Amino acid sequence: MAMKNLLALVVLLGVLGVSVSVPNGGGLDLDYYRHKCPDAESIVRRITIQYVSHQRSLAAALLRMHFHDCFVRGCDGSMLLKSPNKDAERDAFPNLSVRGYEVVDAAKAALEKKCPGVVSCADVLALVARDAILVIQGPWWPVPLGRRDGRISKASEANLPSPFVNVTTLKTNFADKGLNAKDLVVLSGAHTIGISSCALINARIYNFTGKGDFDPSMNPSYVRALKKRCKPTDLRTPVEMDPGSGKKFDTHYFRAVAQKKGLFTSDSALLDDPETKSYIETQAASVESSSFAKDFADSMVKLGMIEVLTGENGEIRKKCAFVN
Repeated sequence: MAMKNLLALVVLLGVLGVSVSVPNGGGLDLDYYRHKCPDAESIVRRITIQYVSHQRSLAAALLRMHFHDCFVRGCDGSMLLKSPNKDAERDAFPNLSVRGYEVVDAAKAALEKKCPGVVSCADVLALVARDAILVIQGPWWPVPLGRRDGRISKASEANLPSPFVNVTTLKTNFADKGLNAKDLVVLSGAHTIGISSCALINARIYNFTGKGDFDPSMNPSYVRALKKRCKPTDLRTPVEMDPGSGKKFDTHYFRAVAQKKGLFTSDSALLDDPETKSYIETQAASVESSSFAKDFADSMVKLGMIEVLTGENGEIRKKCAFVN
């Protein structure tokens, strides 16, 4: 899609609105910057389109960054902070493969030229994640604004939902953040885009119980395909999280999981809970993705409101990697 047409689509969505639930409360407001920095969203959108249209894989990366930020200390931009001692959230093992910081930094720099000290890095990250997904023709959602930036970032606190756990643990992880089982399965649908690596699945396909076996919850034909791509000692080769459709934001992920082709244990585990399994089967049988797009938008709005800092809490960083 040409950049001009994409910009027109975003403006149209903003004017017409979409059927997305925006929870009340949290101190956030869709019009928060209307008077303080009226061009804030358009500036972030322009920068995001510039980067993602040239490197579409950034869409999944930026969405992941927003998710990782919100699950630790809430959506406060603490994921963006650097530490001279390499002990900030971004230095934690689950975050070492996170990328896309340059997009957030570029958007923040442009905002500082236009409206110095007004727009938080936490808001920039929330907007960048939304706009990045739209660039690849994924769903759009409204982003209530007014978050302030946290000043604390600790690698030891980066206890993110793991790709190796069962559905009971996942539901607890999400419930602790105010997200329910539907949010869990819907947001897992983000695995319809992006890649992982052989390092995270080799044990699952080669030595699941220490006896040279593979995870019995996996489709044997899928295991054979993965073994062709990932040799036993291979830690680097990329693997699509949604086999055969990793570049398109659609419902193919749910069809893959329903066929026992979930890449991670956490994907396969969604079939072990009645509510999450029902959602997967419904989407797998659907010929279109509008209901998933609506559900994903709703869950992303909820995600973006987790434990936000507002009012006098936190600060508005001048640079996203450093506290003022």
